[in-house]
Amino acid sequence: MFRQLLPLLLLLTAVVAVPRFSEASPDPASAATARFEELAGDVRQADGAVFDARDDTGRTMDTAEITRIPEAYGGGYLAVYHTNLADGRFHTAVATSTDLRTWTRRHDFGPGTSQPSVHTDGTGGWVLAYEKDPANHIALRHYPSLFALLTGTADRAFDAPRTLSRCAEGTPDITAVHGDTVELTGHYRADCATDRQLRATLRDFTVWRARPDHRLDQALLAWGTAGNIGDRARVELLGRPLVLIEGQRLRNDFGTWSTYAYDPASGRADRLSPRTPGGSRAFANPSAALITDPDGRPALLVSVFIPKEESAPGESGELVYWREL
Repeated sequence: MFRQLLPLLLLLTAVVAVPRFSEASPDPASAATARFEELAGDVRQADGAVFDARDDTGRTMDTAEITRIPEAYGGGYLAVYHTNLADGRFHTAVATSTDLRTWTRRHDFGPGTSQPSVHTDGTGGWVLAYEKDPANHIALRHYPSLFALLTGTADRAFDAPRTLSRCAEGTPDITAVHGDTVELTGHYRADCATDRQLRATLRDFTVWRARPDHRLDQALLAWGTAGNIGDRARVELLGRPLVLIEGQRLRNDFGTWSTYAYDPASGRADRLSPRTPGGSRAFANPSAALITDPDGRPALLVSVFIPKEESAPGESGELVYWREL
């Protein structure tokens, strides 16, 4: 009898003993994720930091994605972000800055727009993507110049059909623009219950294709993420790509948001725990970019949203900070 049960017992033992990546892999997911933690892991050592970032009109710059404006177009910095206004809806806006601390709002893209991402098209134009409601979906707009973006004058538009969820698809992040093809990531509301990851392409602003990214989901599920897996951003360090991504340990509990650094090559993720002066413990909507900082030096710029739950006094809202390389 024991001999008959032994294979089953060994199988059960093996299943139970399979650890999460965090337990099985004490080493970093990659040299790039380790370098990110080294540069961005302690806000107290940043070369510049702004808590509760706001534009010149007082609007909060939630979920800000910041990029450097090419010198050929005047230099400085550009940010896209959203704010929940008095009408009870999110409004995406674009602002510019010369110092990463003070921001001048240039255009409001209207109610029902949120979670924006922006990318140059390689020819002097820009592509903007955001989540649009009602019937939450991903929308993309093309602007032929920086001036057109800053004035909201689009020459092409596409509102993506929902193909993975009948309830919601959104939080886009544009990863590349190649000619007439836009590559991006996003989320979909799996079973109309929990946000999961997608990858998509838009060709010629007419042909849309989206598919689930189960591999990225699994990297965060391995950390015990039972809630939403949402916003993400791609950046390169040491010549290798990594993806910053938010994961929620408990659904509907904003105090359980964490940020992770995912290595696409290994399929593993490291949990990041930025140390702030006050000791905030929840971090969401991560974004990062390699920039030239206001002092003219190469730097890693990070923006992250600190929910009021598990935030230290004076630290909730959008945090923008940078560390020289």
